[in-house]
Amino acid sequence: MTKEARVRPKFLIFGALFPTIMALDVVTKRWALEALAFESSELFGGLMPLTLAFNKGAAFGMRVGEDSRWFFIPVTIVALILLAVLFKQAERRDYLRITSISLVVSGAIGNLYDRVRWDRGVVDFLGPVDLIFWDFPIFNVADMAITCGAILLAISFWIEEQQERAREAAGATTQSETAAAAGPTGTTDAGELRPAADREAPAESGAEVAPEAGPA
Repeated sequence: MTKEARVRPKFLIFGALFPTIMALDVVTKRWALEALAFESSELFGGLMPLTLAFNKGAAFGMRVGEDSRWFFIPVTIVALILLAVLFKQAERRDYLRITSISLVVSGAIGNLYDRVRWDRGVVDFLGPVDLIFWDFPIFNVADMAITCGAILLAISFWIEEQQERAREAAGATTQSETAAAAGPTGTTDAGELRPAADREAPAESGAEVAPEAGPA
């Protein structure tokens, strides 16, 4: 199989997800800047409030200091490099890992674009969602892609670990069965093991040892 055939499924998945998420992220953020600039709104009868916010931290409003823009930009770039390595190492039929990496990369680049283009922060507009015991932070389409991708990536690593353990267990079982099939090298008539020294019979089993000659 050629190299092109091996990498093609990867880029088909990435090529479908990346532009879709980026387009949704850009369009919805632009809409939020215009429609929610002066008043909030809601969806689904108030279940999903729509509130314009500018997040200078990470996803879902997590922040590191007052202005963490210059912290998250290099961190995001490093994360994208690591994800690119994982993407390259992923098997061509490992659709779960390829999909998860594509989602995280798409969301990360979407939020990175906001951080680079201005110092106001990432545009968020979905939420806050009242969970009774806690108000879920305001987020955006890119945050959803990152979160879903991260969960799928964790599941992918868990599945890989389980498969590796299964292979190790199968290998150990095969070695045990091979050793058992080989059997002992020497047995008694009753089938019991006996020491190697006992298995070495003299060349002539009937020969007798001559007594020592006495004094003349």
